[in-house]
Amino acid sequence: MAATVPSSAAPAGMPVEPSDAVVMAASRGDPERFSEIFDRYFAEIHRYVASRLGDAAADDVAAETFLTAFTLRHKYDTGRPQARAWLYGIATNLLRRHRRSETRAYRAVGRAADETDHADRVAEMVSAQGMRPRLAAALAGLGAGDRDVLLLVVYGDLAYEEVAQALGIRVGTVGSRLNRARRKLRKALEGDAE
Repeated sequence: MAATVPSSAAPAGMPVEPSDAVVMAASRGDPERFSEIFDRYFAEIHRYVASRLGDAAADDVAAETFLTAFTLRHKYDTGRPQARAWLYGIATNLLRRHRRSETRAYRAVGRAADETDHADRVAEMVSAQGMRPRLAAALAGLGAGDRDVLLLVVYGDLAYEEVAQALGIRVGTVGSRLNRARRKLRKALEGDAE
């Protein structure tokens, strides 16, 4: 099978992969075409969700993200060539339902140094998420909007414009929330050896 690449990066003679907008539009009449969007983005969305909630919840939330996207595909703005930010927005909205679990997990990791009865479970979470207890506690202390912006940039590797699209906010708001989150994290982590 020949490799395909997005049309914007296709060298001469290489098969061209249709844009997400083309696939989304086609999926409205041929639902099977949506599997192309799933194949392109599922692993990336799953990694993002797992980084926020852990592997146990990631399967369900990532699957729910694509079920929601499939259901809403008729509302997709085909003027946007990539569905990436749209999918991250859906995932982030679903994560809001799990926010209490996410915040509890960050707080549990943050208390890891003080709680020996849960040490094994928390140590496993810390190593799985690669997170230090003070960082987890600092993340738990961020407001929901600031945390969403920060984690979309850090875990999702989204540009400011993509974060704005994903969350339905202005690019300037993304910048101010990210700066505020970074400032709060720096302050919370001052003196941290790592």
